[in-house]
Amino acid sequence: MQLLTDEIKRKMISRVFIFFSCLFVLGGCMYNDEPMPEIVHSPSSESRIIPPPVIKPKQGWGSAYKNIPGNWLPPLQLEKKWVAVVIHHSATEKGNAAIFDKLHKEQNHWEGVGYDFVIGNGTDSGDGQVEVTFRWRKQIPGAHCGGTSGNWANKDGIGICLVGNFCYRVPTARQMQSLLKLVRFLQKRYGIPRSRIYGHNTTPGARVTACPGKKFPMSRLKSMLNF
Repeated sequence: MQLLTDEIKRKMISRVFIFFSCLFVLGGCMYNDEPMPEIVHSPSSESRIIPPPVIKPKQGWGSAYKNIPGNWLPPLQLEKKWVAVVIHHSATEKGNAAIFDKLHKEQNHWEGVGYDFVIGNGTDSGDGQVEVTFRWRKQIPGAHCGGTSGNWANKDGIGICLVGNFCYRVPTARQMQSLLKLVRFLQKRYGIPRSRIYGHNTTPGARVTACPGKKFPMSRLKSMLNF
């Protein structure tokens, strides 16, 4: 009799778990996206990346972040979970965050620059200079990788743009040094593996694009990353 009772209890617990799991999956999350980039695919659970837990130091940032610029650290009260990094090139010879901000406002009618970070090439900002945009400071979705199912790459992926056109030339050495340092920081902070470091053109679900250019050294970058 005791075995029968235990079996009934296990079945009841299993049914309750399944019921609430279904509610969680169907509930989803709502975001207030900008009108562009347009989402052209239907949401699919197969292409949705499940955010990993974020582990934070109990007191401050600790010595592991002592060499990280202060503006790379998002406000703790706003910080969200990020699951991937998407690397872009500007496809222009010149530019900086302010120029792209103006361009994206006027031409695309976005709230502002679509990226979280912009890394200069020595033209309109310093060679290797990392500019932090309002999107990272506010921890809000980007506007850098449209067409992904559920718009996941904008909502959950960190957009980094290097100034330059890497269809024709490689990034500068200082740009790559800064990118490596930034990506390593983001990996450590959010537990992002190398398999989730994408070029725009290899991002799951993204529209067809050459970005970040055939001369961008993605394989070399990944070989130098942590995990």
